Amino acid sequence: MNDPTPLRLDAVNAASGRFDDIIDVRAPSEYAEDHLPGAISLPVLNDAERAQVGTIYKQVSPFDARKVGAALVATNIARHIAGPLKDRSGGWQPLVYCWRGGQRSGAMATILAQVGWRVARVEGGYKSWRALVVRRVQELGFPAPVVVLDGNTGSAKTAILSRLAARGHQVVDLEGLANHRGSLFGAMGDQPSQKAFEGRLASALEALDPARPVLVEGESSRIGERTLPRAVWHGVAQALRVTLEVPVEARAAYSARDYADIAQEPGEVGQILQKLARLHSAEQIEDWQHLADRRDWPALAESLMRHHYDPRYAKHRARYAEREATVVPLADLNDLDAAAGRVEDALARLGRA
Repeated sequence: MNDPTPLRLDAVNAASGRFDDIIDVRAPSEYAEDHLPGAISLPVLNDAERAQVGTIYKQVSPFDARKVGAALVATNIARHIAGPLKDRSGGWQPLVYCWRGGQRSGAMATILAQVGWRVARVEGGYKSWRALVVRRVQELGFPAPVVVLDGNTGSAKTAILSRLAARGHQVVDLEGLANHRGSLFGAMGDQPSQKAFEGRLASALEALDPARPVLVEGESSRIGERTLPRAVWHGVAQALRVTLEVPVEARAAYSARDYADIAQEPGEVGQILQKLARLHSAEQIEDWQHLADRRDWPALAESLMRHHYDPRYAKHRARYAEREATVVPLADLNDLDAAAGRVEDALARLGRA
């Protein structure tokens, strides 16, 4: 029979495809907060069972806790083998981890190995991997030179970066990793936890080629409710900037199309506008609300840009003026492939292609 092999793991190993499945055996609440990229949840103890065993450990005895825990763990592992794992072939190679690489992952790995599967365990468990993630995003940051694609709200930065990625450029999609488009109207559903965001970010950074520039979108230090870790934010703040210069009318038209999902919920738009009440007069909020009620999204977008977003971006741009390497003027945003080509030409002139 195979013995479960302890394995040291870093962020890139977790996403490298070395294993057929990465199995998180921690309780569902632990998995929900954060987990290794691509991991599936097969808990050996659920949250209630884990609490039950802990109570017995404290109030009765460690021996009784281990006995009850062993029975629960065995039952749960048997259910996983007969259920989610029933179709795995003899050549299947899983990687198993728990919080510290101890009893929970050890129990799962031992039984899987007894079946005949070549199973490995993460040495130090999630805690060890989390320490490596923190070091990457809080201390090391980007391993490659960074170029920021900047520009006023509605300049199609995300879409242009996507096209540059398709052309072979290194891109880290910070908004995609945070599941938020960055602006007040940028919600895309539930955001990952801060820990999960950092784990995704660490994996993306580990995958970069240090010899080639990496492109990111100009962001503040927060994307929705998520904060850019210290070293990553430092890399963004110190990077060279390529700034898109697009007329406000073109940006408003593009934003009205790009945020069409928000436009389907005028009531939600109204709630978002009310969040601006502390920054603008009651008359201005009322004007914006009338535009929303009339579903005049291009006019609403243009007014928001002129009176809210653009003045704030002017302060942002002044803060990083010395980092601005070049400006790419775009008359409109009707042909994003052509816009990406213009940015690509600018990068080539800067020696950052």
